[in-house]
Amino acid sequence: MGGRRVARRVALPILLAALCGVGAVADKLSDLQARFDTETNGVHKAKMLQKLGDAEFEEATRAEKSGDYSTVDLILEKYRDNVRAASEALEKETPDGERHPNGYKQLEMHVQKGLRQVDEILLIAPAEFKPPLQLVRQDLLTLDDKLLRALFPRRHEKKPPDPAVPPTRPADPGVQL
Repeated sequence: MGGRRVARRVALPILLAALCGVGAVADKLSDLQARFDTETNGVHKAKMLQKLGDAEFEEATRAEKSGDYSTVDLILEKYRDNVRAASEALEKETPDGERHPNGYKQLEMHVQKGLRQVDEILLIAPAEFKPPLQLVRQDLLTLDDKLLRALFPRRHEKKPPDPAVPPTRPADPGVQL
């Protein structure tokens, strides 16, 4: 009986701290998103995406661990939209990524990180959640290619843009394309 009381005394503060931590992460994410949305400088927006994207990945991982793949999909779609917004702001402000790579490099590296995150989730996601995640992956691949072309235009001068390559994993028989 005494062991149960001790376990409750220890478990309750740990549980409360964990619940407060989840709320703090959500507040941090909404604060970062608000700052990102109001930023007008393309380079700053691209650099802000690093913190915002990491917070989105944390939240997506938390949702994935609880089996909430609808939330995972929404978070990763928002990440993709944020990447697109940062890319457009960057192109508008500094269209020559080769001469002015600041922002382009950070954004491209974070998109690579985002692609790895999506790939990891695609491996374990139930079949009904894979199609929207595959669309997010395809969009991120397209954005990544666009960023690489802006950073290294001479490497891509002679060859036309390649369509994004689908993942090399065997097709999941439960998913219809």
